[in-house]
Amino acid sequence: MDIKKSFKNFKDLYDIAPTSAKFNFIFGLSLVSLLVIFILFGDFIVPHPPLELTDNSLGPPTWDNIMGTDHLGRDLFSRMIAGTKYSLGTSFLATTLGLIIGLLLGSSAGFFGGKFDRFVMVFMDALIVFPQFILMLIMAIVLGQGVWQSAVAIAISGIPGRFRMIRSLTISVKERGFIEAERVIGASNWHIIRYHIMPYYLSVLFVQISLGMARGTLSLAGLGYLGLGIPPPTPDWGAELNAGRPYYLSGHWWLVIFPGVFVLLAMMGFNLVAEGLDTILNPTMRRLQ
Repeated sequence: MDIKKSFKNFKDLYDIAPTSAKFNFIFGLSLVSLLVIFILFGDFIVPHPPLELTDNSLGPPTWDNIMGTDHLGRDLFSRMIAGTKYSLGTSFLATTLGLIIGLLLGSSAGFFGGKFDRFVMVFMDALIVFPQFILMLIMAIVLGQGVWQSAVAIAISGIPGRFRMIRSLTISVKERGFIEAERVIGASNWHIIRYHIMPYYLSVLFVQISLGMARGTLSLAGLGYLGLGIPPPTPDWGAELNAGRPYYLSGHWWLVIFPGVFVLLAMMGFNLVAEGLDTILNPTMRRLQ
């Protein structure tokens, strides 16, 4: 794929997009970029080692501990920054794994149809009976705690929805006239999939990656809050929420507010990027050119 041509096409679509879509995309991208900076340069940003225990337990925010300390005396700001790479990294693993499996199964079932399509549809229908969060909890309990275990649990819970979306998109493209014309002139299935069907996935995949990161971050925070996510003492936003919950009503508000703010920033950033991309890359906008 020509990167320069793809960038130019995106720029052209961006130029004719509504102002609200541009604002959502830029503001969301700014929040995501801030979190990426925390991931890349977190070791240089944190004022204290995130696992360091001190005697200053449940300390309020000060100049030395700008977000206060937790019940073990650990600097909360350092743990929030360090937890960014675990929270977003696990979400990225879950999103990538879920999209790859959903893309492979959905495109294959939609393109080839037949018994394979019916078999996979029955299996996905059996999974989709469970609410997504319940399915994730079941998988998390079965797999146990850990980064990869949490990523797999979140990925499996999102596969049925992604499968159905990709399958529907593949069927709608497969039935168009130019696909039949390609078959008539002897084009192989791989040629048709690569050059005529896969380009239709691109705009959907970019949006789905951003949405998947938002949902994955919230899902991981939920698992951590319930004690089913990344095990302590590894920094994790959801686990920090759970650890601070018993002390919130006694006036130690920073133990709950700051982890919640980080989860909110991540969700807001990725959701705004997804919403902006969905409008910018909308096929109806291409027809305006």
